[in-house]
Amino acid sequence: MAAPQAPDTGTVTDRLVESNRAYAAGFAAPGRSARPVLGVAVVSCMDARIDLHAALGLEPGDCHTLRNAGGVITDDTIRSLTISQRALGTRSIVLIHHTGCGLQSLTEDFRLDLEAEVGQRPTWAVDAFRDVDQNVRQSMRRVRSSPFLPRTDDVRGFVFDVETGLLREVTPEPDGTAHR
Repeated sequence: MAAPQAPDTGTVTDRLVESNRAYAAGFAAPGRSARPVLGVAVVSCMDARIDLHAALGLEPGDCHTLRNAGGVITDDTIRSLTISQRALGTRSIVLIHHTGCGLQSLTEDFRLDLEAEVGQRPTWAVDAFRDVDQNVRQSMRRVRSSPFLPRTDDVRGFVFDVETGLLREVTPEPDGTAHR
């Protein structure tokens, strides 16, 4: 009869660090520069159900991956995209939002609730939304209108279906408005 196992007293972070040790034991540096091989930056939601590299058939070194709540285009996202393009040579930007996003159930009142709880209103917007397609269009507009991004001719937006794993492309504007 096997001895009972002691309860795990480590934290999730301890588990992650231990997993990293196992990973590093077999790690071989890819021998590539910081410039993404495919010249693309992908902006997506931080949702834990989305494995971007697997979903897009990407390998380490292929792209820059930026993730935040909702995959929205914030000033910090523009900052990262600008560095990606101007310093590291990316040319294409792929935006991936998804079905069942948590931001669809929030409102900007979230900030007011935080202010009531902690005594200070956040300086950032929640960027909550109801219509995922419209939110992708808004993100495309924000990228295309940024004066800091020199390459906005290849900006495409998609909705990832968390039930099927498929991407569905969103047209830039319902009226077919061209982009710069």
